[in-house]
Amino acid sequence: MKYVRIGLLGFTALLITTLITLRVTGFEPRYIDPRTPAFAESNRTAGPGLWLAGEVVREPVINWDFINDVDHPVRGNSIMLETRTWYGIPHSVSVNARPRGPDLYLSGSAQGDRLDEEFPNNKAWWANVERDPRIRMKIDGKIYEATVALVQDQEEAARLLGGNPISTRVDENGNEQIVSKRYYWRVFQRNIPTYGAAPI
Repeated sequence: MKYVRIGLLGFTALLITTLITLRVTGFEPRYIDPRTPAFAESNRTAGPGLWLAGEVVREPVINWDFINDVDHPVRGNSIMLETRTWYGIPHSVSVNARPRGPDLYLSGSAQGDRLDEEFPNNKAWWANVERDPRIRMKIDGKIYEATVALVQDQEEAARLLGGNPISTRVDENGNEQIVSKRYYWRVFQRNIPTYGAAPI
C-alpha cells in the first residue's frame, strides 16, 4: 500500500509539473497542410492543443484586415483559438478568421456525422465558447484576448458568407438533405482600455 501511495504521488507530481511547463511554454494545436500527403492519410487539417503562448497585445485593434496578409508557411492565415473547458485545461484549435475592417468574426462548419449532434455540441470549441465566451487568439505570433458572441441572425450570417450558411442537396429519392451548417461568432477585444477608462 505504501508503494501504491508513493507511485500515485509521483504520478501526480509529474502530471502537475507537465501541466505547469505546458502552461508556460504553450502547446499549440497541430495543423496539417491540406496539400501534403499527411493530410491525405489523416483526412483532417488539425488536432487540438492546450495553452497558447506569446506576447499579449494590450492595444485596441482598429482594423483586423491585417490577418489577410499573414502568410505562415504551413497555416497560411488561419489563426489559433484557445477556449475554456469546464475542467480547467484549455482546448485550442486552428480556425478560420473572417476580418471585416474594424470587425472580426470566427467561423466554423459542421458536416457529416457532426450534423447528428445538436448545436453547439457539434464541435468541442463551439460548446466551450457557448458555455464561456472568453477566448484567446494567436495571430502571427501574438495573443489577443477577447470575448465572442454567436451571430444568431441567419441573414447576417448569409451576408458574412455571401450565401446560405445552411447547404443542402437533393438525394436520389428527391429528398432535400442538409450537408453543412456554418456558424459565425463576432469577436470583441477584452482587457484593453476604452475611452480612457479602465480595461474591460
